[in-house]
Amino acid sequence: MAKEKVVLAYSGGLDTSIIIPWLKENYDYEVIAVCLDAGQKEDFDAIRRKAVDTGASRAYVLDIREEFITDYIWPTLKAGAAYENDYLLGTSMARPLMAQKLVEVAQKEGAYIIAHGCTGKGNDQVRFETTIKALSPQIKIIAPWRVWDLCSREDCIAYAEQRGVKINQTVENIYSRDENIWHISHEGGNLENPWNEHEDSIHVLSVPAEKGPDTPSYVEIHFEKGIPTKIDGVDMDPVALLLKLNEMGSRHGVGTIDIVENRLVGMKSRGVYETPGGTILYKAHKALEKLILDRDTMQYKNIVAEKWAQLVYDGLWFTPLREAIEAFVNKTQEQVEGDVRVKLYKGSAVSVATRSPYSLYSEEFATFSKDEVYKQSDAEGFINLFSLPLKIRAIQKEAREGGSTENEALERKVLKAGDFIC
Repeated sequence: MAKEKVVLAYSGGLDTSIIIPWLKENYDYEVIAVCLDAGQKEDFDAIRRKAVDTGASRAYVLDIREEFITDYIWPTLKAGAAYENDYLLGTSMARPLMAQKLVEVAQKEGAYIIAHGCTGKGNDQVRFETTIKALSPQIKIIAPWRVWDLCSREDCIAYAEQRGVKINQTVENIYSRDENIWHISHEGGNLENPWNEHEDSIHVLSVPAEKGPDTPSYVEIHFEKGIPTKIDGVDMDPVALLLKLNEMGSRHGVGTIDIVENRLVGMKSRGVYETPGGTILYKAHKALEKLILDRDTMQYKNIVAEKWAQLVYDGLWFTPLREAIEAFVNKTQEQVEGDVRVKLYKGSAVSVATRSPYSLYSEEFATFSKDEVYKQSDAEGFINLFSLPLKIRAIQKEAREGGSTENEALERKVLKAGDFIC
């Protein structure tokens, strides 16, 4: 009788490396490993071999980089979403796509079980499992961190050593990292004490800001409907474009943040995130929107962006609300077209120039030297109407405090104002 199959989200890292033998020892399943290339710098042939050598019957490696960018990163960039105003959602955006691919492999293989290596304290378990339930509710989920008797990464390292599983982590090098084409995150180790300044050695993508070049660099980004399409006038596909910006931003130490955030599961965590190219794109996109969008649309879009960030952080990508918000965002982006020049220097990315055929900025309207377009005398009537509620409130307050009627208070104000009229 054939063994039941389990599809494992496999990275070749510490947790998933030991999950293969653990699943075989505790459930006697046929393990099918699925490694998802979202842009992490790995030897995927070696990962595939490692999965099979560790006990997997098959190992898939799927390149999801372009789909990740076009279907997840670009919509989130257009929304301008950042969780708690800092985190650019690098891991959060990737998880629903990864879970979707796991479901697709499970359906192909005739498997009804999916396993993952997310801990019981983190957000990723929610992101994976809410997506799986949204796409294929009949699939059973196994999360070893919630059931096994291994209590720490040190325990996992010892478990791997006992079974001859090759790993890169040691007790000394124990950071938990997640990397894709958008960012890399670092957690654990000495970061668990928020009084510890993170060490320069933690950096993987970028140099520390103060070690960037002493001469700034400039990059010009072209957007169409809110999506970046060109770098310095050259058309680029999404993967090449983001890799180019990553290289430029990394060289100047752009996009590294060290934050304490509120996890969905109710605790705070500290992480260091390196998002070089993504930070450049966020700065450029926001600058272009300021040139094009009207005030009310921008203000409401900021509210929507906060909600989008929360939904994505919480693993709620496949929900009606996020889809509805995306429809609104896409409408706001119809005329977000133009160019932005960004200056990169010592950890900063600053928009220094913008242009667009849909710009609402007009030098004629903004200038102080011309009266043909904007008559300054018209402002008096506008101010009188704009401030009317404040004026009425003041009159009512004076009437209450002085024991007079509102009409008497108004007459006193009119007479007082008349003292200044010649």
